[in-house]
Amino acid sequence: MSAGTLTAIYVKRSHGGLMDPTHAAQLETAKGLVGNADIGGRRQVTILSEERWNQLMTHVGATLSTQARRANLVVTGIDLKDTRDRTLRIGSCVLKINGETRPCELMEEAATGLQAAMRDGWGGGAFAEVVQGGPIAVGDAVMWEA
Repeated sequence: MSAGTLTAIYVKRSHGGLMDPTHAAQLETAKGLVGNADIGGRRQVTILSEERWNQLMTHVGATLSTQARRANLVVTGIDLKDTRDRTLRIGSCVLKINGETRPCELMEEAATGLQAAMRDGWGGGAFAEVVQGGPIAVGDAVMWEA
């Protein structure tokens, strides 16, 4: 079983608003990230692979931080490609992956060619719903459930 690490947490202030980094946060069952602008539905939390982001930065010749992606959670050591319906554990929390996060026009504004590059291999990351909430913190272990 491959294990990874939660390397960043970002809370969205408002729809289209800034993403604020934080060291720790709370995930609420069936709602998402406490304090985040987007709550509920099937897309409660967005997750980005740090490795995939770094590949994209090399591909488009940019050096943007993961914060530019506007995902809530950044993980390392976990491949998110084609993981719909899989269950991901972050610390004591459990998330069900519901699909691929498609890149929006903000990604093209961030770096020329980035939006198109992100369309391959789940480059925009994944979105999930919180099945079991609780506290999360940067450095928490991340792993797929059997």
